[in-house]
Amino acid sequence: MTPKADTETSLDLARRVLRTEADAILGLVDRVGESFERAVRLLFECQGRVIVTGMGKSGIVCRKIAATLSSSGTAAFFLHPAEAIHGDLGVIRSEDVVLALSHSGETEELVRLLEAIRRIGARLVAMTGYVRSTLGQAADVTLDCSIAEEACPMNLVPTASTTAALALGDALAMTLLVRKGFREEQFASLHPGGRLGKRLMRIEQLMHGGPGMPIVRPDTPMRDVVHEMTSKRLGMACVIDADRRLIGVVTDGDLRRHWTAENIYTGTAAAVMTRTPVTAPRDLLAVEALRIMEERKITSVVVVDADGRAEGVLHLHDLWRTQMF
Repeated sequence: MTPKADTETSLDLARRVLRTEADAILGLVDRVGESFERAVRLLFECQGRVIVTGMGKSGIVCRKIAATLSSSGTAAFFLHPAEAIHGDLGVIRSEDVVLALSHSGETEELVRLLEAIRRIGARLVAMTGYVRSTLGQAADVTLDCSIAEEACPMNLVPTASTTAALALGDALAMTLLVRKGFREEQFASLHPGGRLGKRLMRIEQLMHGGPGMPIVRPDTPMRDVVHEMTSKRLGMACVIDADRRLIGVVTDGDLRRHWTAENIYTGTAAAVMTRTPVTAPRDLLAVEALRIMEERKITSVVVVDADGRAEGVLHLHDLWRTQMF
């Protein structure tokens, strides 16, 4: 990107920066080939950890790549190359893979690590803008991160180059995620906090069980059914047999459809209940429970065990109350 006249507006410059960085990422697409596949294979077969290293702005990108790998099923951490050559080399083991990032491929601290990495026996994947650089030629696999120009008007500040490297790191992480068969359940176990953690909670953590669960028997009089529904404030009651197996539910909708004087005074739960209620296992993810409720246009599901015994009730309000959506 060449410097423009002083008359260029801030908006014009911002748009040029975004286009330049977008072009840098798009330029990587046609370069994703055999070397990328070999890099994925090395990382997939790694018996140790993935050690991501880089200096300066590249080091910041490396921290993000390491974090993304770690959160998606690949054990990874960031190693500062300057610290490595001053005593931290001991963290690298022969079963590890080092992922080194340097746009020039000649970063002094990284180049000084190369002999030690070879001596230890770890494998090396390089991400660089110059594949014929010292780093590029020393690596087991080299990924081409070259760009046409930086987004800086002076073509100096690392901008497009770091954006491209970050995107390529994401491509590696997501490809590994799929190859490893990483599932939502595993993601949930690694993200217990924040909004993601709430979305991936198990419904057993949110359901109303024990005394808070509205329960009636098939022969429970309708007046008592209404009292149970009103006191538990979930808009429904579970109808269970003597072994606590779920045989139906009575909802507010069922009451309205069967609201007659005869039913209210002489009817029972069995007379008005829905006999095919929607159920779910206690380990179902909260986000999946929400999808079921939206698809079926219902406000609650009954949580049952493998034998069909009622264990709790999950209400739509429980999902919204956690502010996960």
